[in-house]
Amino acid sequence: MTADTPSPRDPSRERTVILNQLLLGLVTLFAAGLVVSSGSYRDLGALAVGVAIVLLTSAFTVVVRWDRLPNWVPAIVPLADIAGITVLQLGHPTSGLGLLWMFPVLWVALNYGIVLTIALCAAVTITYWQILGHTSLGFDTRGALLPLTIVALAMFGHILSRRSGAQRALLARQSLTLRAAFERARTQEALVSEVLHSVDFGVMRIGSDGQVAVTNPAHTRLYGDPDAPLFRADGVTSLPPEERPLARARRGETFENLDLWHGGLGTGRRALQVSARRIRADGDSGVVLVSRDVTAERTALRARDDLVASVSHELRTPLTSIMGYLDLALDDRELAPSARRNLEVAERNAQRLLALVGDILSASADPDADLDARLRLAPTDIAALVRHAVEAAAPRAAERRILIDTEGVEPTTAHADASRIGQVVDNLLSNAIKYAHQDGNVWIGCANDGDRAIIAVRDDGPGIAPAEQGQLFERFYRADAVRRSSVHGSGLGLAISRDIVRAHGGDIHVQSAVGEGAAFVVTLPAGAPAPATEPATAPGSSRGPEEER
Repeated sequence: MTADTPSPRDPSRERTVILNQLLLGLVTLFAAGLVVSSGSYRDLGALAVGVAIVLLTSAFTVVVRWDRLPNWVPAIVPLADIAGITVLQLGHPTSGLGLLWMFPVLWVALNYGIVLTIALCAAVTITYWQILGHTSLGFDTRGALLPLTIVALAMFGHILSRRSGAQRALLARQSLTLRAAFERARTQEALVSEVLHSVDFGVMRIGSDGQVAVTNPAHTRLYGDPDAPLFRADGVTSLPPEERPLARARRGETFENLDLWHGGLGTGRRALQVSARRIRADGDSGVVLVSRDVTAERTALRARDDLVASVSHELRTPLTSIMGYLDLALDDRELAPSARRNLEVAERNAQRLLALVGDILSASADPDADLDARLRLAPTDIAALVRHAVEAAAPRAAERRILIDTEGVEPTTAHADASRIGQVVDNLLSNAIKYAHQDGNVWIGCANDGDRAIIAVRDDGPGIAPAEQGQLFERFYRADAVRRSSVHGSGLGLAISRDIVRAHGGDIHVQSAVGEGAAFVVTLPAGAPAPATEPATAPGSSRGPEEER
């Protein structure tokens, strides 16, 4: 902005000019009145002219719109004031009216820099000395005291102006910083609001006082009527008001993946998964409630379970027929020993397949329930179970030219349900043959180790990635490499095997790396006291514990 360009509207500048000039006008009028009333004035006309100049300048400052004039125009006012005070000083040189020069000099020092201030102080000093020189009083101490006072006051005003300017500059920078921070905060708030409005899961923030601070449209859309009934994960048991997610969050509770159903027992129900997490912001400890619509997932899982249950149920009829004809064939006393042996293996596996169908039906009906808690525990020959599993798996291994190494099979006993542990060994051995390389090897062994019985099965297949090993024992889970291959499976075998082993008080673990095959290790209690159950018959018999599966 140039000196000739009007500055923007600045009300404070206009007020400063008017107040300063009005104050000077009042002081001048009062001082002149004292001089006139004392009767010691030298020139009454000069006094009248000086007062008139100051008062006219004051009136001029009130009338003019200073915000519409260039910055240099207000400098005319102190110059006019100096002229008027000079005339007053001529009217009465000994009255001390020259002290009024301090007003315009201080104004210039505060607003127009050091150069103009020094020039004005010099002009006032020279004028004062000339007035004293034309009077009979001569040059005395007053000739030095008044100029020194005006110069000191001007320097004080200049220093004060510099400090005020530095403070204004600092405040301006701080204002810019605050404005930038405000703009960033507003941008971030707009971004967060946009994200919250665009996501398809509900978000609600609850403050430490229990009041809802933030909620997004998805939350309102998911819950609809806030008074609609809520049910537990089974979809039937009603959720009490004090156990509703919002009530729990208001009490400060946190929880993860709470499954519930929203809506009555009819159409339009939603399956929701709700989590509450604590957050801390600006000293305010609140809770964020996140709700996700999982209706499609729950419907898909139910459809899958219904399909599996339907297929498994349909398998019972042909399996029952097969077992009946096998019984008839085994009742033939003229049956050759080799044929009888083959039929016994077939019957044993048919029995096991029927038990597996029952397990699938149980898992589909209630995925979180144990497969069979009613185990028939007894001292069991684990080595015999392993040999029977190898015998049954031999035809499948021969088809893929896979060698089953049984050198690690040692005499082993455990307190277990022979039928169920046989099912576990069959599953592990079947998987090993299924995933081993063509013309590869499968190793199986068992041994007692103190109060434990250990069964291990290892293959030389593609192995299992570490990221997938944690999900390997989940129902219906199949590793990514398996899904891309031509190997088929339901994803239930390992889940059922783990449930069986844990029901015995043992556990099952996997040790694997990509490209290095996989080894499954089962541990079972070997010396637990046997409950009062009927003794287990030899697992090699066609009428043994397999009939209980």
